[in-house]
Amino acid sequence: MIDNDATVLLIYTGGTIGMAENPETGSLEPFKFTHLRSNVPEMQRLKFNIETYLFDPPLDSSEMTPDKWKEIVKVIENGYGRYDGFVVLHGTDTMSFTASALSFMMKNLTKPVIFTGSQLPIGKLRTDGKENLITALEIAADKDEQGHPLAPEVCIYFQNYLLRGNRTTKINADNFNAFNSGNYPPMAEAGIKIRYDRPTIITPDYSKPVTFYYELDCNVAVLKLFPGIQKEAIEAVFDIPNLKGVVLETYGSGNALRDDWFIACLKHAIDKGILIVNISQCFYGSVEMMRYETGRQLAHIGVVSGYDITTEAAIGKLMVLFGEGLPTAEVNRLMQKPLRGELTVR
Repeated sequence: MIDNDATVLLIYTGGTIGMAENPETGSLEPFKFTHLRSNVPEMQRLKFNIETYLFDPPLDSSEMTPDKWKEIVKVIENGYGRYDGFVVLHGTDTMSFTASALSFMMKNLTKPVIFTGSQLPIGKLRTDGKENLITALEIAADKDEQGHPLAPEVCIYFQNYLLRGNRTTKINADNFNAFNSGNYPPMAEAGIKIRYDRPTIITPDYSKPVTFYYELDCNVAVLKLFPGIQKEAIEAVFDIPNLKGVVLETYGSGNALRDDWFIACLKHAIDKGILIVNISQCFYGSVEMMRYETGRQLAHIGVVSGYDITTEAAIGKLMVLFGEGLPTAEVNRLMQKPLRGELTVR
């Protein structure tokens, strides 16, 4: 049920949705927010209140950084008592990274934070931006019979589906269905009506306040395995100064090389205090380190299972946990535990 008395804050960071075509070069460039509003007159028909916060200058998706994540969180914290929900317009290329990180930067979130954007600029005739924006705003204002938000999580709304933000990956650069959450079902589907799948949505403790985290430790890395990867390449990653955590993208259900040198490299890194999280390169499925001997070897030397967590969520989670100053042993424990619905322990 849309709350007509609700007030939603629309945070415009940039991205394709607000871009315009440069008549000289033909390339897309960030444009003023007034351009977006003038192309979505339907916003005026929404019965609830919409206020805006603009990043100036607007950012291309590739320009998003952890410092910008903090800025978005600060805007949300500053307005948390005044707004019923938040919609963040964001470039699609790094949207899953930002949504994942923000889910860990806000604990016990009691209001919707809905990310959306578009594959075509809002001024294009066939743009997907209008529907994405209008529906995201409606979801941010939607409440249940008790007056509680129907989706009090960090989410991504795109092409008819509401997805948990820290479960998503951008899967398509050419079509409108840009995002998917392979290991978690959609939380809502927008058709003639918006149909929520209530059991998939986290219910917060409304008696407790939300906690905001701003300290991020970016001393993490991603190491993707491939046939023929050289020892020197792996050693170079683990020799990064001040490195604290590595997201190791392995094969299938957590398999990796069985070479003695490879296991020795990982063990040496772990002995130095570097946390290694094993996640699958597969979009669907989960790491099961006890299924095959290679996975057992990794578990034996202290590699941590990331279960079905995405790369984007693993990076954001490590940054936040290490940013809190937690010891490696505690981060090890928490990486194997769902904190914001980001993984399923099997």
